[in-house]
Amino acid sequence: MAKKRVQTKAKRPQLSDAEIPVVGAREPCPCGSGRRYKACHGRAAAHAVTELVQRPFAGLPSECDWVALRELVPAATVELPLKGGLPDGVPSVTLATVLPMAWPALRRDDGSVLLGLQNDTASGDISRDLADTLQQALTAKPGTPVQGRRAPADGPRLQDLLDPEGAFEPVVHTGFEFWVPDAENATPEVAASLERANAAAIPTVKLTGVDAAYWCETPDKNHLRWVMPHPEEQLLDALARLHAAGRSNLGEGTRLVGSFRAHGLTVPVWDLPSGVGAEDVEKPAAEFAERLAAALATDAPLTPDERRARGGLTNRQVTLS
Repeated sequence: MAKKRVQTKAKRPQLSDAEIPVVGAREPCPCGSGRRYKACHGRAAAHAVTELVQRPFAGLPSECDWVALRELVPAATVELPLKGGLPDGVPSVTLATVLPMAWPALRRDDGSVLLGLQNDTASGDISRDLADTLQQALTAKPGTPVQGRRAPADGPRLQDLLDPEGAFEPVVHTGFEFWVPDAENATPEVAASLERANAAAIPTVKLTGVDAAYWCETPDKNHLRWVMPHPEEQLLDALARLHAAGRSNLGEGTRLVGSFRAHGLTVPVWDLPSGVGAEDVEKPAAEFAERLAAALATDAPLTPDERRARGGLTNRQVTLS
């Protein structure tokens, strides 16, 4: 007969959730329960990591521009101010749409930090993942890239690290020369990489007269993609009112064709003739913003024509995230 396991009356040490380290899913849980980690404290950790945050950039200055740079703009940078100022040895922190080799972040030789925005993230909270990458970059050895990882479920978010009063002013670039301090004297390999990246970038311009509106050029036609902060249902009603009244365009030959849904915000899209540049839609966009404000302030029920217009806009809506 097998020997009976000696029972002990000594109590196992009790650990709080915050004291439970993360281990392999199939390993014994460090809390001492005798169960595997994935069946014990790993359940809550996994849920926290995978739970989708619908508006990860809410509460940050210029939330709409964060969404645009994450989903729509090929090449852009923004200087990021940190709460309490920059650490010693870090002259600047710059958000970039894309970094070489799709690095999550890069600590340059001079100590400055580049944080990539358009990378895949390990959890359902982009803000927490980016904050974790930023913290790693601030202490990384100068001249090294930072690799992505699963952020701690209780780690800080961007909203905890960035100065809420700081400006968020995107600079849209025609290419990715911002990757290297001296692009003109780059090595042949770097020059070739830049050439490939620049060839794939869609020419994009940020409008100056309205917030978070970006003109882009494609071979057949141009577009205006405008990230808006209004609640989706209210915005779609307002767009439908304007569309049914024939007042949703941005000038002759332009057409409101639908919208994207990205990170909890709605992004109306207009088709523009190929000859219409960014400067040509500045005034029409400002005039449309006034019409939209009036439509948003209307709470009357939609007419039959407006309901049909709304149905058409809804059917042409695409979810990016």
